[in-house]
Amino acid sequence: MTDPQLTSLAAEYWEAHLRRSPTTGHLLGRTEFAGRFERASREAEDSRIAELRDLGSRIERVDESGLDHQDRLTREVLLSDARRTVDLTEARLAEFGVDSVSGLQAMLGVYAGMWGIPDADVAAAMVDKVAAMGRYFTELAERQREGLRAGRVAPAFAVRDTVAQIDELLATPAADNPAIARLAAPEGVDEAAWRADLAGAVADHLLPGLGAYASVLRDEVLPAARPDDRVGLGSVPGGDEAYRAALRYYTTTDLDAEQIHRLGLDTVAALADEYRALGPEVVGTDDLAEIFRRLREDPALHHTEAEALVRESEAAMARAWAAMPEWFETLPEAPCAVVGVPSGPKGFYFPPAPDGSRGGTFFLNTSDPSSWGTFELEAVAFHEGIPGHHLQLTIASELPPEVPNVRRHLTPSAYAEGWGLYTERLADEMGLYSSPLARMGMLATDSMRACRLVVDTGLHALGWSRDRAVQYVLDNSPLAAGVVRPEVDRYALSPGQATSYMVGRVEIVRMRREAEERLGEAFDVRRFHTAVLGQGALPLDVLDREVAAALS
Repeated sequence: MTDPQLTSLAAEYWEAHLRRSPTTGHLLGRTEFAGRFERASREAEDSRIAELRDLGSRIERVDESGLDHQDRLTREVLLSDARRTVDLTEARLAEFGVDSVSGLQAMLGVYAGMWGIPDADVAAAMVDKVAAMGRYFTELAERQREGLRAGRVAPAFAVRDTVAQIDELLATPAADNPAIARLAAPEGVDEAAWRADLAGAVADHLLPGLGAYASVLRDEVLPAARPDDRVGLGSVPGGDEAYRAALRYYTTTDLDAEQIHRLGLDTVAALADEYRALGPEVVGTDDLAEIFRRLREDPALHHTEAEALVRESEAAMARAWAAMPEWFETLPEAPCAVVGVPSGPKGFYFPPAPDGSRGGTFFLNTSDPSSWGTFELEAVAFHEGIPGHHLQLTIASELPPEVPNVRRHLTPSAYAEGWGLYTERLADEMGLYSSPLARMGMLATDSMRACRLVVDTGLHALGWSRDRAVQYVLDNSPLAAGVVRPEVDRYALSPGQATSYMVGRVEIVRMRREAEERLGEAFDVRRFHTAVLGQGALPLDVLDREVAAALS
């Protein structure tokens, strides 16, 4: 970057983001954030909105005509993120944002396994972090009361499930709480004394905070909570505008709910033809309902051991890594590990620490191995690991230091998840799937993302019930009922996020198709991938212009 004013604003923007999200800072190796945790209060939210508006106004006043290409790109990224974040924050989703799928009470053990604790000072700060988690839950309780006063309440299923999760934590001895059980003591620390301090923070702060949150949910929110036929945002005051803000935030497009719903229906229909074409080779029939039934119910097509999930994912990513040089000009330096965990989403990825202390990690929820079809594991590994999020997020994090942190670490969902989904099909083009059955898994994961477009918009814009959403996915994908319900619950509790996957993939595929048509035989897929990944994380409209310019 060459403009000193924009350089300063980009750095200020990033530091403001880390202050609001100290978890991100700690995971990125910024140990000064080790003793902090996010705030959930109305005051913190108001402060965030005011700060982003001020920063956005100052960034907008930077004269674009005097900027070089890189500075102009950074300016666009900053303005896009500031506007979208303010819009979504003003929706005040925290007032009824009970999350039994990815809420902190369900993810404590996952985070605990990722905190870097390099020395005694950071170890001591972790005691403060645990205490700050308790404050976070106390603030969540007050936000729920605000929602109640405004007639904005969570779905009943989320309230019941979250209370059950918290009750289990409250019944667990403080020393065994997942927030601290997996923390590793660094050298030079009296581990017994440190663990006693951590357990004290759990007992004195985290558990009381959890208890206060559970009490409000159980005693005050649950009697007024929304039933299963009104789980979408359209059922709360201000919900329609909140959903529009969520779609803009997660897709970085101006597509509305109706357009996204139609895209989902069209994609589901196109996938049906692919299933029928592959079905005879894999399961001996082209009958769509029978194909889905076999994939869903045949025990021979489902895993039985958690260890096998990790082992087979490692093998798939190793195969992908060996093929990377033919398809990518730039490869990440950091490795990617596979780790089985007992909670959290079915599969998810954490990027490496910039200081090299931790590589990238593909996490698999192994609590119920039978929920994993043998056909779907490879597609998920390619999406979450290699060549999916690991290449994308690690290449971004390893860009030269003159590329600002907002472009290396602050990743729009449609860009990240669109790339992950793009790579599932790219893996097929690369010949990485080990069998026709594994290719069927590629279709199955596509079905899930296409159904998400239909179901997310159905729930939040069209008034679908929870059961109707579940039935739609069961009718139009091979996902088992035990997988579908938590998936649908996730869409209900994280409005709009699930639409980012297929919207992002469709846009990246369109960019590639247009480049292929424009360049003909001169098209180089390695250059295309560099154009997509080489400038860091970009909103889709900005990415479109960058790819077109790079391949003109």
